Amino acid sequence: MLSLSMIVRNEETRLGDCLASVKALVDEMVVVDTGSTDRTIEIARAAGARVEQITWPGDFAPARNSALDFLSGEWVLVLDADEQLRPEAIPSLKALMAQPDVLVINLLRYEVGAAMAPYSRVSRLFRRHPAIRWSRPYHSMIDDSVRSLLENEPKWRIADCTEPAILHDGYRPELLAGTDKSDRLRQAMQSELERKPGDPYASAKLGGLLISEGKLNEAIEMLRLGLTQTNLQDAERYELLLHLALAMTPSDVPGAIACYRQALEIPLDTRISLGARLNLAARLMEQGQLVEAIALTQTATQRAPEVALGWYNLGLMQRRHGNTAAALEAYQRALELDPNNAECHQNNAVARLMGGDIDGARAGFRRAIALLKEQGRDDDARALREKAQAIVKLDPEPIA
Repeated sequence: MLSLSMIVRNEETRLGDCLASVKALVDEMVVVDTGSTDRTIEIARAAGARVEQITWPGDFAPARNSALDFLSGEWVLVLDADEQLRPEAIPSLKALMAQPDVLVINLLRYEVGAAMAPYSRVSRLFRRHPAIRWSRPYHSMIDDSVRSLLENEPKWRIADCTEPAILHDGYRPELLAGTDKSDRLRQAMQSELERKPGDPYASAKLGGLLISEGKLNEAIEMLRLGLTQTNLQDAERYELLLHLALAMTPSDVPGAIACYRQALEIPLDTRISLGARLNLAARLMEQGQLVEAIALTQTATQRAPEVALGWYNLGLMQRRHGNTAAALEAYQRALELDPNNAECHQNNAVARLMGGDIDGARAGFRRAIALLKEQGRDDDARALREKAQAIVKLDPEPIA
């Protein structure tokens, strides 16, 4: 028997879709509410879930541990309201749960709208064992308790589901606007580093936040300290190196390239290491090392063909390499996955022009200009129109 476990508060807009996504897999749905004032509880019950209520304990780890007490299944699947289970993963998950020695199944989570590093691996499907508990601030996980359990009960093993299983829609900029997620992350990680200086997990998370704020020197110092810690897990080391490379890129490109190469030496699933692979390839392209850059990006598109950025970057590289036909093919794949990417339409138009397709180039430029306007980038739209007008004849701009 498989139980779904959720912690929610005021999730009326997303909860229904999340619960609908798991109905073909779970036997029990338990939604633990921490004080909703909207229709969350009503929606959960209407979907067939049992609703329990607790007072918010201040962090997700104790909340998730409390939620475990309400379950009756042998297995536990944990989702947030901004996540959905992909139906394509269900056969693989059932097969793995049927194996008697599997304790935890690591799931691939896809960040909807994330361009650079869209995949992460999360331990969200596991046997309901009394020793498995949640820990760590803000981004709670069961990993610490599982490591201790495996030392005492080595009969168990951890399995990886290679089929992407979870879609996560919570970190897109438009969804984060007006929320306090960044502040909560900062506070939690700072508290953790005060308690455990150099903690790799907290250093990686807070380092990434510092990079997003442009505080690169602070980030570099923090990330380097994290890398000096002993007993680093592969995932921790990878994230520290990835963020360190990002922070170093503006001031030390060779150093950043070295960090990306170290990150790719870590034995992780290709989807997990996609960020380092695509970034390394982009830096190599800038250095004129097109053969290696193309090879890295082709591997990315083969292993993760659903990621538009890989195809877009491949188009840029093939065009620069002089292979217009390959560039057009790559741009087409990128646009099928991300049809609202103005830059891809623009570069596709340039490639079509190079290939002698004047009408196709004109249509591509027009679409790019229209998208830039729709996205509120009027100055970019105007500049592109002026450049394109000098190359191919566009329709006169309408009078406002």
